Amino acid sequence: MESPPSFHFCFFLFFFSLVLTLWSGEANQNYSDALAKSILFFEGQRSGKLPADQKISWRSNSALADGSAANVDLTGGYYDAGDNVKFGFPMAFTTTMLSWSIIEYGKRLGSQTAAARTAVRWGTDYLLKAAGGLPNRLYVGVGDPNADHNCWERPEDMDTPRTVYWVSPTAPGSDVAGETAAALAAAAIVFRSVDGNYSNRLLSAAKKVMTFAQTYQGKYSDSVGAVCPFYCSYSGFKDELLWGASWLLRATNDISYLNYINSLGANDQADIFSWDNKFAGARVLLARKALVDKDKTYDAFRVQAEDFFCRILPNSPSSSTQYTPGGLMYKLSSSNLQYVTSISFLLSTYAKFMASSSHNFNCGNLLVTSNTLRNLAKKQVDYILGQNPSKISYMVGYSANFPKRIHHRGSSLPSKASHPSHIGCQEGFQYLNSNNPNPNILTGAVVGGPDQNDGYSDDRNNYAGSEPATYINAPIVGCLAYLAGSYGSG
Repeated sequence: MESPPSFHFCFFLFFFSLVLTLWSGEANQNYSDALAKSILFFEGQRSGKLPADQKISWRSNSALADGSAANVDLTGGYYDAGDNVKFGFPMAFTTTMLSWSIIEYGKRLGSQTAAARTAVRWGTDYLLKAAGGLPNRLYVGVGDPNADHNCWERPEDMDTPRTVYWVSPTAPGSDVAGETAAALAAAAIVFRSVDGNYSNRLLSAAKKVMTFAQTYQGKYSDSVGAVCPFYCSYSGFKDELLWGASWLLRATNDISYLNYINSLGANDQADIFSWDNKFAGARVLLARKALVDKDKTYDAFRVQAEDFFCRILPNSPSSSTQYTPGGLMYKLSSSNLQYVTSISFLLSTYAKFMASSSHNFNCGNLLVTSNTLRNLAKKQVDYILGQNPSKISYMVGYSANFPKRIHHRGSSLPSKASHPSHIGCQEGFQYLNSNNPNPNILTGAVVGGPDQNDGYSDDRNNYAGSEPATYINAPIVGCLAYLAGSYGSG
């Protein structure tokens, strides 16, 4: 019997909508899964003695004598990216952004809240050790970066010098100190309701580090030359003084920090947010007082925050942000996704503040609502998760098609379980230069990403595109928590 015409029409509509959904990639977005993986990634970056509940099981204990060169315990913390060095500056920024993700999106984190807190604590336990030498020393790094980058070794096999670096009153580092203060203060807020004693320790250390940053001013890369060209302080240190004071103000409500902020004259315009440049992040954080608390004292920061977003939005007359043909923000050629995740976090978070106060603003003749910012942030995250011209997820282990040859020593070398014997410094390069997929999946790692034309080569030697980093992942945790809370598993 022939089906009635209405059946054919309904079937056609269903089929057409299914094709459209699959084509757009929407059906493949499982934000809850991506959120869990984005946090799990941090286990793969752990340094030190690993706990019994370690889930990324191809990693083992490493760098158990860190700090001994300076007669101090500096074990623990995170390797910043695909290497085996512990750089305090990006590690502190990572910890700040993980904390901010929990502070703003804690209710949406759901079952991932404990894992997110654990990721923060792995960072702050180390930062407390790093600050333990104050007032004379703030430890800012472990491992000779040049020697490390001349080897391709598992962290478990490291035999390069674990040189200890620090800043001091005579060799200052206001930038790394200001960021460390921000990390400790933000984490103090995270732990306030669950571990009061730990929270108090964090806040006490944050105040000491901030005093050090304010008292002994200078760029840390002028004092510790070894951090260049890896993590030079290109934006100076005024942004970190603003950032650190802003977080201490948030954690304490002590008006002296606001007075200090107002005395800084930190009025530089910004169209970027990263481990190096904190102006935009500090202004969004401070603007919360103007929008959520309706405190006009903070209105100047709201204006500066909105000027930043006008430089980001693609249709804004004052936009200074390039976009790829596929719609991805494009700031710089090396690890561009670090800027995408950081800026997307600010978009999501400012949208939250705007929605709470029914606030809109204008970029010239463009009306900007909370949805304007949220939609742009969602588009960026969806692009990272696979909704892009290459149909590749830039998060390792998410969806079927993701980078298999990431620039990461531990992931690319055989694990200790499968290859117990030592793999030497030069011996490891055969794995770097191999065309084989990495034997160990660094689940949740977001890599540096595609070029300005949406092109991507899955090549270990393409470190600008294929290297993951803690400071790429930390901001996307908050974005994914928001999206998982709003859209769930798609």
